[in-house]
Amino acid sequence: MISSLTKADLYLKIFGLTKIPLLWFCRPKIIYLDEKSVEIKIPLKRRTKNHLGSMYFGALSVGADITGGFLAMICIQNSKRKVALIFKDFKADFLKRAEGDVHFRCNQGSDIIKLVEKTIDSGQRENMIVNIDAYVPSISDDIVANFELTLSLKEK
Repeated sequence: MISSLTKADLYLKIFGLTKIPLLWFCRPKIIYLDEKSVEIKIPLKRRTKNHLGSMYFGALSVGADITGGFLAMICIQNSKRKVALIFKDFKADFLKRAEGDVHFRCNQGSDIIKLVEKTIDSGQRENMIVNIDAYVPSISDDIVANFELTLSLKEK
């Protein structure tokens, strides 16, 4: 029997390969997932490095996008309704060089569930800022970057 984490990781890989190939190119892996939080890792490899040997800011941005987006996708799937998801804006603070595999964490599942419910109830587009922190656990627990993305939902 396949675990729910393995199923989610497989779904992410297929989604990346078929819908957004750049996601697949960065080889994300879901490390932890429940209804309140998600943690995704992007490995530091040749395809995600910059010229200084740390993670390229584009790959870091992909990690933030996947992390906030995947948690929202799970909440939308659980609602059993058709809700369109997009990010309206993106703010990033790069605090340190990411010189190892980067983990991205979002703990706003409860807030996203409320946003999905509000979107369905109102029938209007609803927005919320989603915060994602990035860190390199092989080096330290210090945050190397944090991101604010405005999640925008509308029922189809």
